[in-house]
Amino acid sequence: MPTTGDTAPDFTAPLATGDVESITLSDRLEDEAPVVLAFFPGAFTSVCTTEMCTFEDRLAAFDDLDASVYGVSVDSPFALNEFRAQNGLTFGLVSDFDRELIDAYDVRMDFDDLGVHGVAKRSVFVIDADGTITYAWVSDDPGVEPDYDEVEDAVADAA
Repeated sequence: MPTTGDTAPDFTAPLATGDVESITLSDRLEDEAPVVLAFFPGAFTSVCTTEMCTFEDRLAAFDDLDASVYGVSVDSPFALNEFRAQNGLTFGLVSDFDRELIDAYDVRMDFDDLGVHGVAKRSVFVIDADGTITYAWVSDDPGVEPDYDEVEDAVADAA
């Protein structure tokens, strides 16, 4: 699993922004670093909705640090666009529909008792302009949200 000090795995994936675009992490780092990648198990679930809405509520603090926030899940970009619309999210959501990012970041999780396989563990990575992970938090419990103050502090340190 990539951790603090490691080079962040680069990727190109669909990006839900109200439309469907493409995002390449290394391209975004040039103008948008630090970048927060907030992986979440699934759109339209209670804790994931709360987490993404909390990031939205705190977006001004990240903007003040010239940082960018992206949510990441295995949902399709079309489902993520609807999730954005229903929750008033203004930041982009990365579709890891092919599950390449959850494998590259080693945050794949299965809910065997529910028959749900290959979703993201709730996790947050902060990546600086050099592509270095400056903060990594991963939870094995999908009911636990990140410490948002800690994420903000990590972004301030990486800015």
